[in-house]
Amino acid sequence: MDKEKFSKARAALGKTQKELGTLLGVSLKAVQSYEQGWRPVPLHVERQLYFLLINQRKDDPARRKDCWVQKKCEFKKDCPAWEFQAGHLCWFLSGTHCECGADKDWKDKMEVCRSCEVLSSLL
Repeated sequence: MDKEKFSKARAALGKTQKELGTLLGVSLKAVQSYEQGWRPVPLHVERQLYFLLINQRKDDPARRKDCWVQKKCEFKKDCPAWEFQAGHLCWFLSGTHCECGADKDWKDKMEVCRSCEVLSSLL
């Protein structure tokens, strides 16, 4: 996540830098440095931002499509997204079985998830 997307996310949440820092569990200085581009946004902070943005929306939960439906997944019964019935949060879970792969680290997983229709349809 780059500094512009981070700033847009904070604006969409309607939070001050201090309030966002509290929500994310980081310091005010960290939020300022992410917005200025002095430090890269850590993956755990990016995931938490997506989680907050998605859960802030007032969409009907029935409109959220599960990943195994959207992607016509053959491996759903072996996937943690299916096990925990969290198909709209597959990007948030470790060990999923889609193209982001159970064997990838978080950096690689989030690279795939950023361009995936499951996450992008929620943002």
